[in-house]
Amino acid sequence: MSEKKDNVHAGHRQRVKKRFIEQGFDGMEPHQILEMVLFYAIPRKDTNLIAHQLLERYGTLARVCDSPIDSLQNDFGLSENAAVLLKMIPEIARVYTESKFSAKYIDMHVAVDLFRPKFIGATSERVALALADANDKLILCEVVSVGSLTSTDFPTRKVVDLALRNNARYAYLAHNHPSEFCLPSKADLETTRKISATLQNLGVVLVDHIVFTSTDHFSIRSHKTFSNVFAQKYVV
Repeated sequence: MSEKKDNVHAGHRQRVKKRFIEQGFDGMEPHQILEMVLFYAIPRKDTNLIAHQLLERYGTLARVCDSPIDSLQNDFGLSENAAVLLKMIPEIARVYTESKFSAKYIDMHVAVDLFRPKFIGATSERVALALADANDKLILCEVVSVGSLTSTDFPTRKVVDLALRNNARYAYLAHNHPSEFCLPSKADLETTRKISATLQNLGVVLVDHIVFTSTDHFSIRSHKTFSNVFAQKYVV
């Protein structure tokens, strides 16, 4: 009986894989996508039921992947391998997207595309910094802080150190709002003002500070209401 059940599972999995090979995830329901992903960590168990249970609890694929590893293991009986596989999905998406977008130069138009991958799957606040030379050639773009953020613990020293070490002429900042509220807070504006003034003393122009949510972004420089927080003008 067990052997017959295994054959049924194997046949089902092969059909799902064949469908994916032919058309990708187009037309698949979220539970079918999740079911297939779990094939590769749960070799001998019906993953359809687990996929339904996960989506019933969390609602979306994104929330499943963003849920804590210990909850995935303790509440649903997933192995460490299965839980880690789910947690890898947003990280793989981030690295994949970054590798597709390899800018050599940066300006205000490129900055959004350059920064957005840094925040894929982020469930806590992150700060990213991009630096460019006098010819707008990109020097670096990296996350410089992860975790709960206030204006007092903004990584000012690290931003300054990196700008000096790399002889930067232009700097771009970005951070995310896990709350999904895209407008900059008073603390965001005050931080921008302080960082811009500090960098100005070093001969570095803070070109923009961009706030990201999972679906939107807000350029502080682009809005006249807030552009006065920058110590130096910048022609777009």
